[in-house]
Amino acid sequence: MRLGVNIDHIATLRQARQEAFPDPVAAAKEVLAGGADGIVCHLREDRRHIQDDDVKRLKKLEARLDFEMALTDEMVGIALRLKPEMVTLVPEKRQEITTEGGLDVKSQIQNSKFKTNPKSKALSSKLFKVIKKLKKEKILVSLFIDPEEGQIKAAAEAGAEFIEIHTGRFAQASYVRGRSSGVKQELIIIKKAVQLAKDLGLRVNAGHGLDYNNVRAIAEISGIEELNIGYSIIARAVFVGLKQAVKEMRRAIR
Repeated sequence: MRLGVNIDHIATLRQARQEAFPDPVAAAKEVLAGGADGIVCHLREDRRHIQDDDVKRLKKLEARLDFEMALTDEMVGIALRLKPEMVTLVPEKRQEITTEGGLDVKSQIQNSKFKTNPKSKALSSKLFKVIKKLKKEKILVSLFIDPEEGQIKAAAEAGAEFIEIHTGRFAQASYVRGRSSGVKQELIIIKKAVQLAKDLGLRVNAGHGLDYNNVRAIAEISGIEELNIGYSIIARAVFVGLKQAVKEMRRAIR
């Protein structure tokens, strides 16, 4: 199972003082040296952490880049110019501290105006058109969604190649002592979601809220290709350094 490391919070630390350091690109090199299989970054509309120049320099590294972004015209334009290996479309709200849930693909398709082809809901939705543009440029497209049947089916209908399952509810359950039943229930939901996605021809990644204590349960689920983890690794790196923090997460996954 691959490990993608999100380096957004290196930029968060930099932006807290509006300094030139710590540098997300230097951080990316460290996590790759520690055994990460790729780099993940989220260019938010408010530029609260990662900046446009960071993304350009990250693309120049000899490493797979998963570019997280909202479904906006500005971000689509940046992605088409940047041409990362993968784009992951995520929901985004200015007031949130971190991404609070998955993209509502189902509603976007259901609410679209079926002008192009009434027999295909997805064909006239903005989401479908963006996915088509990105795929035309040989960019893999992933949709960050909750592990729900309707969302997974909508992702397949919209033409995505990947989904990234939002593991937030599982992670929250794992933080609370005495919630083993809640953890088991969330794992069952995720396992079913992975199986449905595979049956529909989708490839599967997962992430959000995963740390050194709860990651093993997700890593044991067959069918997930990659785990994308950021905050817990950056937090651990405060004490042991980025390279070592990534090595420890690799061991936890294996």
